[in-house]
Amino acid sequence: MQELPWIEKYRPVKLADVIGQREIIRRLESYAKQGNVPNLLFSGPAGVGKTSAAVALAKELFGKDFERNFLELNASDSRGIDVVRGTIKDFARTLAFNANFKIIFLDESDALTADAQQALRRTMEKFTRTCRFILSCNYSSRIIEPIQSRCVVFRYKPLSAKEMEARLNEICRKESLKIEQKALDAIIYVSMGDMRKAVNVLQACASLEKNISEKTVFDVSSRARPEEIKQMVGLALGGNFLEARKKLDDLMFEHGMSGEDIMLQLYREIIDAPEEEIPSKVKIELVDTIGEYDFRIVEGANERIQLEALLAQFLKFEKK
Repeated sequence: MQELPWIEKYRPVKLADVIGQREIIRRLESYAKQGNVPNLLFSGPAGVGKTSAAVALAKELFGKDFERNFLELNASDSRGIDVVRGTIKDFARTLAFNANFKIIFLDESDALTADAQQALRRTMEKFTRTCRFILSCNYSSRIIEPIQSRCVVFRYKPLSAKEMEARLNEICRKESLKIEQKALDAIIYVSMGDMRKAVNVLQACASLEKNISEKTVFDVSSRARPEEIKQMVGLALGGNFLEARKKLDDLMFEHGMSGEDIMLQLYREIIDAPEEEIPSKVKIELVDTIGEYDFRIVEGANERIQLEALLAQFLKFEKK
């Protein structure tokens, strides 16, 4: 256990161990108690407990026979129709071992091709007596309607700061780490409700020091402090383009941040800024402008030029 990555070392074993999503977990516990599960579709952002809940549910259903009755496939790797016709169908057609049914867990199922999804819906119907399916995805809109109608849909939400803080403190206690409150807040800030990312950042920090500081968190995660982003925005809105550009250089070269990272933090800080600093009408214009330049970067434009052009656009809203 000492050599495992912490995301596996501290992965929940039982449904009761999964943090957040209490209403979803309560319903899954009810399925486990009854010993019967419909086809399920878990939808939501990364790192919020979809895979952990699926594995924990299967372990509670099958106990020591878990590995014989549970098949996990990542649809990002095995996304074609041949996988549905071969691997999935072969596993689904055989009887379960000391259980009434097996479970096939398709992680990142929104990556399945259209043909594979069409083949899957028939497989789900044909082998319903011997197998149940749990599909996990980030975007349920990418799953065809016939599959969604065959599943009970659970929509996961990002974890709250309070829930993440409790789990991070628990890990620190077990690993004999000391972490200051500002460092905890920083991990929660950079992970944005993603528990997997938060645990990875914590482990990376722990490899450098046993007393984890806020500076280490931002250095390890290649993120800027909120104050640095606010300072850059303030300089641009104050009409000081050259100083704002210099601050942008610091973010890109000292922190190693990509254009998309800076765009995301810019967006967060502008949205969260109080009314007296950035009025609502100005926020609307700024968000519209950020959206345009973010699209340009995603489409392949030079991120340095686009970010400087974005700062130049901010000067239109210079504070009087």
